[in-house]
Amino acid sequence: MTTSITREQIVHAADDLFYRRGFEHTSFTDIARAVEISKGNIYYHFKTMAEVLRAVIEARLQSKRDMLRRWEAEEPTARGRIERYIDIVTVNGPDIERYGCPVGTLTTELAKLAHPCRDEAVEILTLFRTWLRDQFVRLGQADDADELAMRVLSASQGIATLSNAYQDRAFVQREVADLRAWLRTLETVAHE
Repeated sequence: MTTSITREQIVHAADDLFYRRGFEHTSFTDIARAVEISKGNIYYHFKTMAEVLRAVIEARLQSKRDMLRRWEAEEPTARGRIERYIDIVTVNGPDIERYGCPVGTLTTELAKLAHPCRDEAVEILTLFRTWLRDQFVRLGQADDADELAMRVLSASQGIATLSNAYQDRAFVQREVADLRAWLRTLETVAHE
């Protein structure tokens, strides 16, 4: 097993464990078991859990950047791209019901711990905010683009939180449909 593959496997396992268990409840031993390597192998790559956390955050950021680039390539309209973002809570529904939003839960946990990596984790939300703002500009809503981006971001985080709390898929589907309907009204106003 090459060094880069081992490091990648460690980051992937840690990411999964942080999501399912939480950062605070994940140890080097847990990660070693998940990857089926010795703890010493992990220490070769990462000296502290904070280093592992930083690598996980960077991997998540890269994954989200790739996802947004893919949406840009696949969706011809700004509305279609925003709808892809809105649909995340249904596409990832079972995981969100069980563990919450991976981004929201991590930033919340790190805030409670006053962890120095909290701001790095918030960068993922900022990536979404900036991308959504750009989509609203393209939709003809330049004056209110950041406010609209924050509305979609906060609505999706709220839906994810309530999905995790109540595990009510019908509620999630209604909220997503309402958010999509609201988005269509913005597009109509922009074209008038």
